[in-house]
Amino acid sequence: MTALLEMRAITKTFPGVKALDQVQLSVREGEIHALVGENGAGKSTLMKVLSGVYPAGSYEGEIHYDGALAEFRDISDSEARGVIIIHQELALVPLLSIAENIFLGNERARGGVIDWRETNARAADLLRKVGLSEAPQTKVDSLGVGKQQLVEIAKALSKDVRLLILDEPTAALSESDSQALLDLMLELKTQGVTQIIISHKLNEVRRVADSVTVIRDGTTVSTMDARSAPITEALIVRDMVGRDMAHRYPERERRSGATLMEVKGWNVWHPEHADRQVIRDVNFTVRAGEVVGIAGLMGAGRTELAMSIFGRSYGRNISGEVLLNGQPADTSNVPRAIAAGLAYVTEDRKSLGLVLDETIQRNITLSNLEAVSTSGVINENEETRVSERYRAAMAIRTPSVFQKVVNLSGGNQQKVVLSKWLFAEPEVLILDEPTRGIDVGAKFEIYGIINDLSAQGKGVVMISSEMPELLGMCDRIYVMNEGALVGELAASEASQERIMSLIVTE
Repeated sequence: MTALLEMRAITKTFPGVKALDQVQLSVREGEIHALVGENGAGKSTLMKVLSGVYPAGSYEGEIHYDGALAEFRDISDSEARGVIIIHQELALVPLLSIAENIFLGNERARGGVIDWRETNARAADLLRKVGLSEAPQTKVDSLGVGKQQLVEIAKALSKDVRLLILDEPTAALSESDSQALLDLMLELKTQGVTQIIISHKLNEVRRVADSVTVIRDGTTVSTMDARSAPITEALIVRDMVGRDMAHRYPERERRSGATLMEVKGWNVWHPEHADRQVIRDVNFTVRAGEVVGIAGLMGAGRTELAMSIFGRSYGRNISGEVLLNGQPADTSNVPRAIAAGLAYVTEDRKSLGLVLDETIQRNITLSNLEAVSTSGVINENEETRVSERYRAAMAIRTPSVFQKVVNLSGGNQQKVVLSKWLFAEPEVLILDEPTRGIDVGAKFEIYGIINDLSAQGKGVVMISSEMPELLGMCDRIYVMNEGALVGELAASEASQERIMSLIVTE
């Protein structure tokens, strides 16, 4: 099988940082090639070089595509050659229809007038190819994230794609949507579409990839061929992090104390639909030094439960009681919840957890400005001292705490969010999908931080869609379905099968 793409000795430098250093990548025609590595390894940068986001002349090295030297000037130049990239943040216009999004910038027109009959008919054909039954006139903002991802692929197919690049395509998808997308990738392969997938989900990589290239610290570490020998997760992880990880979850001594937090009779209604109850009579406890998991399918109400407890950030007509150390706690708004000893690390760190255009220093101190202020005026020297302390303690990889958070990798952004809430000195920390979208090395570090908190006697509530993560980290697991807790399992008796059986039998 011949190579459709060869990237030779690609080097890309930003001011003060060499993001890529002599990277080599060879992709055979008709294969699915996985590109893996830790956050900040250079994967997305390499794909931006390939797709023309970083144009020819802004990097060193050569790109050979379809047997010829390629010097893409911009994205439209690469798309004209059939190279299409779908970024992790989808580029759809919510208020336009599916058909309008598919052909945006590539309109079906005659004499400068859009032919809507042809547009909708062609869009319907493409939607059938990707497995969507929605009408072409459907507004994109009415679709879930999984279906929007399929619209992006339909858009790529409309441009006669030969090389499709998918950057973390399943990061925000449910298990069923993820499987549907992987099935579509395998179907596209049978149709001759070459694909590159960037993913942290190694089980998905192993399912679809014919070859895997590992990048670490901006250099190519290895390329593995699944056709010649099985590729194991252990092999990929070893090359990603530069060491064997015999244990995916750090060991800790499980030791729980007295009840730290108790939630009693918690009920929440939807903020816009007054007749829809989202959380139904939830009761649970968290003991000192304990990591408590909340499992459930997407839409079960886990995030809504967490946000409603944390300062009533979600919902209306909320009733119930939160006790901390046996005393009623005022969690009626976010400042009072923080003062009571609660902290909440949101699942959406970019939109809700960070001020991306601000510095690491400013983000870390946001939750407890009084601690770095005198008479209402921020002491910048104290703010710097605090942020430097957390940078060292959390191993945030950055040249300076004055770096803007938007420039950090996902794993380091998550460490900044954790630092912000740890600086508030909470008694109970609620973590909502704390390792979503970050690599195995950064995950291990965050697991270590969680273990350190439990060793200090803090209570941790961990919401995760990854059941192995809950099983590896938690002392107890509550199972949630349709807004209610439907079961409780001790770590010793919990398994993926028992969790799923609780979900489907209730």
